[in-house]
Amino acid sequence: MLALRLNDLQQYSDILRLRNGGSLTVRFVEPRDGEALQGYFRALTAQSRYSRFLGAMSELSQSELGHFIHVGENERFSVIATVAIDSAETIVGEARYGFDAETASVEFGLSIDDRWQNRGIGSALMNNLECRAAALGANRMFGDTLRSNAAMVGLARKSGFAFTRNPDDWKLVRFEKHIALEPQEIPCASWRLAAVDAALSRASVN
Repeated sequence: MLALRLNDLQQYSDILRLRNGGSLTVRFVEPRDGEALQGYFRALTAQSRYSRFLGAMSELSQSELGHFIHVGENERFSVIATVAIDSAETIVGEARYGFDAETASVEFGLSIDDRWQNRGIGSALMNNLECRAAALGANRMFGDTLRSNAAMVGLARKSGFAFTRNPDDWKLVRFEKHIALEPQEIPCASWRLAAVDAALSRASVN
């Protein structure tokens, strides 16, 4: 992916408007974010961490943290949602997604800081992920969550996802959505990235 060959991943950040008039930045995770991202996960409630990772954990292992901060390896990507508090960037949400070219699908998972829930951040991040998935060439996105995770189930339903059973675990429910977006429908920086990447590919062929 072209973004991984560029020095400044932040140029592919998105500034989203929240329903309270505030702004939310969604950008790719960078290696320098490791400590802050680990702090974010530690600050989640035990229940929120359990729901996000489908099991008990207090923080990311070093190997898992490495996967999060090395964006693009094996077509897997990580983004953080941040707000400015006293001029300091604060992580209020995160998402990790992977693209499977054979099935043209993106699988994803996300979390929102417990203290920042019910402010429209989840919906804004979900819409942005849909745009990023489409920019990769996906026509379907899906995720799995615990049946008891009412917050995630409600967010997915509000975002237009359909529900089905998880094929491997009865405790989980799968939510999925067909996507067929044009750039102007849900603008995101990844559309610019995809356009540049396609232009470079055409140039190399010619």
